[in-house]
Amino acid sequence: MALSYITEAQVADLAAIMHIINDAKAFLKASGSSQWQEGYPDEATILSDIKEHAGFILKTDGQIAAYAAITGQDPNYAVIDGAWANVADPYAAIHRIAIGSAFRGQHLAGQFLNQLIALGLSRGIKNFRVDTGKANAAMQHLALSHGFQLRGIIKVTSDSIDPSRLAYELNLPAE
Repeated sequence: MALSYITEAQVADLAAIMHIINDAKAFLKASGSSQWQEGYPDEATILSDIKEHAGFILKTDGQIAAYAAITGQDPNYAVIDGAWANVADPYAAIHRIAIGSAFRGQHLAGQFLNQLIALGLSRGIKNFRVDTGKANAAMQHLALSHGFQLRGIIKVTSDSIDPSRLAYELNLPAE
């Protein structure tokens, strides 16, 4: 098994990250999803993640295999058609999860998500939220297979084609 670990993304990683993001956009389009088909996430979004220390990469055998951002409170999550189970405690939103096409099928997305959650836990966060398009079966499977529960539908401002997103939440018990 190859050595895989996460690390904070750096500006020097931008070209590799954008390649992964563009791979993910093509994958989503081929699967019939309108998600990420209007430019988002773009280079400015990823640079903002990096500058805010929110962008993370998964390295596998020294290569950047995946990208994601861990952010704080997301204004898109303020209104939900459904209900969040935990509205009292802070949460981390995990966004822009993307795996490079050369690394698909290696179960790295699950490893990456596990490590992102572990990073959140190391920062005292026990509640996590993700969202995805209705046609993004891969992300839906990833969320459900990692204990996230479907809580309802939110609307995102970055997609004028179909702003509806399935919203998932993971609440880990206090120790």
